[in-house]
Amino acid sequence: MLGAWLTRGMVMAVVHAAAMTLLAKWSVFHPTGQTLFTSLTIAVLVGLAALWSAIDGWRGLRDRGRAWFIASLVAGVCSGILYVIGRAVFVDQTGVSELGAALTGGAAFSALLVLVPAGLGLFVGGRIRRPAEDSDAEPEPEPDDEDEDGTGSRSGELELPPSPAPRAEKPKPSPVSRPAADRARRRPTVAGRSPAPRNR
Repeated sequence: MLGAWLTRGMVMAVVHAAAMTLLAKWSVFHPTGQTLFTSLTIAVLVGLAALWSAIDGWRGLRDRGRAWFIASLVAGVCSGILYVIGRAVFVDQTGVSELGAALTGGAAFSALLVLVPAGLGLFVGGRIRRPAEDSDAEPEPEPDDEDEDGTGSRSGELELPPSPAPRAEKPKPSPVSRPAADRARRRPTVAGRSPAPRNR
């Protein structure tokens, strides 16, 4: 996070300071033809911030919104200081008296030239899909725990062990099928004597 906003802030500050110094130098030699050169310079600054932030959004940089917000503030303040130094060295030997204006209005204008296109670039870059995402195969669906006949899910059912088959009960013999000896044994006796067996 520290390296992200620091790198972007310092690079944009140097670029803005160089552009403003060139504008000041141009105005010395061409005092009446500044409109086209100023428009081209602002377009380059806006395009650079938008392109860089769009790349960050496309790459999915972590905390890219916060990084560009802090970078715009750093770029505004540092570009104002660098502009005063560059103008004092290359243009008209500007003194420290110009530092107040550069750190207020100039710094705010530079910060907006970074923040607004950076926000637009992050929005556009985040909507662009990377080629790696397009070429990835779709993940295989997880196996569903449905019955083989597709009647429904079995995840909520409790599987019980199969119950043992009931033992087959032996049929009780009917009185008719009992042996004749048993039937004779069950017949009542007369005066304590067993009746004679029947002739078959």
